[in-house]
Amino acid sequence: MTVGEIQDVREKFEGTAGPGSVSDDSEALSWYASAGLAEGGKPLFRVAPTDATQVRELVKLARKTGINLVFSSSGPPRFRGDTVPSGEAVIVDMSAMNKVLRVDRRNKMALIEPGVTFSQLKAVAEKAGLRPLMPLLPRLTKSVIASYLEREPITVPKYHWDMTDPLLCTELIFGTGDLFRTGSAAGPGSLKEQWEKGLAQKNPMGPAQTDFARIVQGSQGTMAAVTWATVKLEIKPTIHRLYFIPAEKLSKLVEFSYPAMRRKLADEFFIVSAFALATMIASNPDEIKAIAAKQAPYTLAYGVTGGEYVPEQRVEWQEKDLGELAQAAGVKSTREVPGSSARQMLETISNPSAEPYFKTRAKGSFLDIFFLTTLDKAQSFIDTMRDVASRNGYPVEELGVYIQPIQHGRSCHLEFNIYFNPQDAEDSSRAKALFDEASKALLEAGAFFSRPYGLWADLAYARCPDTVKALKKIKEMLDPEDILNRGKLCFKEVG
Repeated sequence: MTVGEIQDVREKFEGTAGPGSVSDDSEALSWYASAGLAEGGKPLFRVAPTDATQVRELVKLARKTGINLVFSSSGPPRFRGDTVPSGEAVIVDMSAMNKVLRVDRRNKMALIEPGVTFSQLKAVAEKAGLRPLMPLLPRLTKSVIASYLEREPITVPKYHWDMTDPLLCTELIFGTGDLFRTGSAAGPGSLKEQWEKGLAQKNPMGPAQTDFARIVQGSQGTMAAVTWATVKLEIKPTIHRLYFIPAEKLSKLVEFSYPAMRRKLADEFFIVSAFALATMIASNPDEIKAIAAKQAPYTLAYGVTGGEYVPEQRVEWQEKDLGELAQAAGVKSTREVPGSSARQMLETISNPSAEPYFKTRAKGSFLDIFFLTTLDKAQSFIDTMRDVASRNGYPVEELGVYIQPIQHGRSCHLEFNIYFNPQDAEDSSRAKALFDEASKALLEAGAFFSRPYGLWADLAYARCPDTVKALKKIKEMLDPEDILNRGKLCFKEVG
């Protein structure tokens, strides 16, 4: 676009979203031009709507001008590249839409706008005796809705019934400019009328047999903008204890995990490697290496809670049953690991990450490789990752490993953290080479990249042309002018 055309579009967008809503501050826009390995075009400008009506009008305006809209609700820094524009684009910053519109204790849910962060939701929920379901140490600026749309795994697998959880109903604005509400929020009646009748927007299915929330979830903003959503909350425990199980072999922890999760005995439940655990405990590189050297190769953390009714008895029988399962698996629980007590770790994982973000503490930056598999296959993927790391000269002992069971342990999120110094060209190059080679090797070994960012999109979709064909048909219906995050996923060419 020419300078004159950009100025014309800018004036139209500001006329839609209101005075002061548009910014072309170079430093602010640079945050969107790259993330992790993703490099893209610098945005033309950023527009910050304050309500759904403005968002809808912006989408309609984009249809007329053909401009590419990239929606973002989390603050910087960014790491995955889903909001890095492919070519010319306007960033639609929804962080100013940050109201918690409703908290319903009876139905254990909240209705929130896209700019609401986990810290904000936690503070409001706790006043009602509730708590949000969080991923492991989200960054302070992370949007709750963005996290749930991207299916980031929560740390409590017993409350993870469906892949869409904890996301419930949504208000969507498709690329056509049409406003659509999913699940029980679709009606009959407005939200206020539903509330007056005692109804809650908790059932995510519908309207009728449709389930557009599943299409939008994981689509990286290519299908619709989400202007609000209802999300699950849980009762805040009156008793909450955390336990560690250190182990030399991952197989011992897997043996303990399956029966424990099948019986829904624990709340928080995840496994981390020694180095990954150290990044959660320590605050600087020297401390991380020293603490990691004292840890067992793998540590499982699980939480035991008691709610409003007979909490002591509830905790007691869970601790007893989990102790018996640990004994049967040949492991033992403890309330302390080198550098952290259980109480300290519980406080840590119950909140977003303190600054600096915990994955940047080791060397300054990182690259993540994550995918879905099952617990019993995790070790074989770890072996593959270590082999590739060794070939690339990366210190195997400094790889981060995070295993998060999901859906009651039916499957798991397996994540590898590659830490590197962004100021060291050789270290950065080695990390990027490892990322590329390992991603391909893990895919060949059976990794399921359910959230395909960047390189993974090309790798994953190349193996499933029928899915690509179906998704392009849906994209043509929901975003016929291809104005929503153009060029992402399998939508490099629409038609």
